[in-house]
Amino acid sequence: MTRLFHVSDVHFGREDREAIDWFGARVREEQPDAVIMTGDLTMRARAREFEAAAGWLESLGRPVTVEVGNHDLPWFNLWARFVTPYKRYQALERMIERPLDVKGVAIVPLKTTARFQWRLNWAKGYVSTHALQEALALVGAVPPSDLVFVACHHPLVEGGTRMTSETRRGPEALEALAQSGAHAVLTGHVHDPFDIAHEVDGRIVRLIGAGTLSERVRAQPPSFNEITVDGTRFETRARFKGEGSVAL
Repeated sequence: MTRLFHVSDVHFGREDREAIDWFGARVREEQPDAVIMTGDLTMRARAREFEAAAGWLESLGRPVTVEVGNHDLPWFNLWARFVTPYKRYQALERMIERPLDVKGVAIVPLKTTARFQWRLNWAKGYVSTHALQEALALVGAVPPSDLVFVACHHPLVEGGTRMTSETRRGPEALEALAQSGAHAVLTGHVHDPFDIAHEVDGRIVRLIGAGTLSERVRAQPPSFNEITVDGTRFETRARFKGEGSVAL
């Protein structure tokens, strides 16, 4: 049996210190096979926030893959946003968009952030042709016997949460990923957990969203997802600070 911890939206700079300490303790005690971080490690993409995030992830001592969230791109420094948007991520370089292979599962990264969009709210999602093609190539290389989980920051379609992603080209990306064999898409951004069975051309793809470990909660308290894989079956439990949990 394989266990994955799916965490998102820690927002260092506005992190919930008790929540991240609780999560770290659960990782060290339970030793999941991998940790999937689906973006918004920081609040304002400041160097000190990235340093704190890098130290925290390194302390977990488990294989980690990290997606970039909209809060991880410089907002006030337009030169940095357009020319060197990922410079402050250097301490996390080996974890960023890192494909992971654990027993029976391949974790495939998909970038959904953009330096610029032709709309006012750049915090919303966007899937470029290049990003999708890279993800599809990785999906195509996975052995047929393995499950394929795609990890990205923004939900590709809405999951019924209070906060929305409005991901441009998200539905098209989801259809292409489903046709290529993806079994689930793991996301963050909306700060509330969910697990939805979504049908694409007669095929079911699970849409799994993680909550937040920050002070910026929405409908639910701070949480992370525990995904348990047994052969071709998998289930998701949202685990809330204070040790409560619920099957999604």
